[in-house]
Amino acid sequence: MSEPARWYLRPWVTTLVPTALAVLDALLANDLGSVTQMTTSLLAAAALLLRRRWPVPVLLLTMPGMQLSYIWLAPMLALYTVATCVRRRWVVGLSALLVALVQFVPWPVFDYPLGWDRTTVLSALYSLLTASAPVALGLLVQTRRELAVRLDELTRGQERERELLANSVLSMERARLAREMHDVVSHQVSLISIQASVLQVRAQDPEAVTESALTIRQLSVKTLDELRQMVGVLRAAGGGGRELSPQPTLADLPRLIGASGVTAELESGPEVIGPARWPEPVERAAYRTVQEALTNVRKHAPGSAVTVRLLAQSGSLIVQVRNGPPAPGAEPLLLPGGGHGLIGLRERAQQLGGTLVTRATVDGGFLVHAELPATATATAPATVAAAVTAVKSAAVGRPG
Repeated sequence: MSEPARWYLRPWVTTLVPTALAVLDALLANDLGSVTQMTTSLLAAAALLLRRRWPVPVLLLTMPGMQLSYIWLAPMLALYTVATCVRRRWVVGLSALLVALVQFVPWPVFDYPLGWDRTTVLSALYSLLTASAPVALGLLVQTRRELAVRLDELTRGQERERELLANSVLSMERARLAREMHDVVSHQVSLISIQASVLQVRAQDPEAVTESALTIRQLSVKTLDELRQMVGVLRAAGGGGRELSPQPTLADLPRLIGASGVTAELESGPEVIGPARWPEPVERAAYRTVQEALTNVRKHAPGSAVTVRLLAQSGSLIVQVRNGPPAPGAEPLLLPGGGHGLIGLRERAQQLGGTLVTRATVDGGFLVHAELPATATATAPATVAAAVTAVKSAAVGRPG
């Protein structure tokens, strides 16, 4: 909400006070017995009541009083109003010139011959100062108003930019959390579903039941722990720069494939999987790509053979996951899906400056191909959190 206007800036004050001062000037400067002087002077003072609506006509109405009597306050106030309200500078200049001429030229004109002497020069200078002072003050006030409007527009624009930046940063953080939640939960839940199916099939084998139940319990505990960490990040302001959990790397791929419940072969070399071989965002994206592909194989193509291939090519990490058609008689897992997994993988690759291609193969299988540049950098959670904090600090510290 805007601040209330000060009492001396209220319209009734800025209208009545100048008019009252002009009336006082007319009463003090003129002969009260002169009808001409009093009429023109009081007309000039009364015209000031309309100076904001019609500044130029009001100035013209004050000229007879300035010429025929000895007033000066009403014309100067009228000229000041012209300078503050009229944006056409040539109108302001002509109005100032008119006031200077009326002030300089005596009345009646022919009764006072003008000569090039010291008195004439002083009279000309006085006339110029009488006209220039209100114009200078009026232009200064007009410029100040324009600057205040521009400053207000700039402040509003900065507030809109801060809001857009905050929304953008928060959207990035929500998308990151959504990708992590989908990748982790979908993978763990599919493993739990597989173990539940095994438990159902081998219900007569006590040892198998115990083993499956233990596996289901471990997977459930791990899933709940990761969900708890996600909730903690969501409750923190802007993510707080916290990671969701210890992030996986390429070195974790053999363990992932071994626990995936599918028949998969990993093809890579020491030049691909090695300590600090690739940036952390690249290794994380590669791991999540393989994880999501294996999850989709379990859902849609159970029993198919899978090949996971990692290549280093032209400074990029190539990740390929290819599976064949599902095994005859195998039933796919009846798990809900909305297609968010591949969308999240594509977003990961794009954020790193890479690409992700998915397509069906001619043999009835499916191919996931990702290319991740080695020089890629990603928006870290700490960076996102810092951006959110900066936006909030700017919003708190902005001028009221």
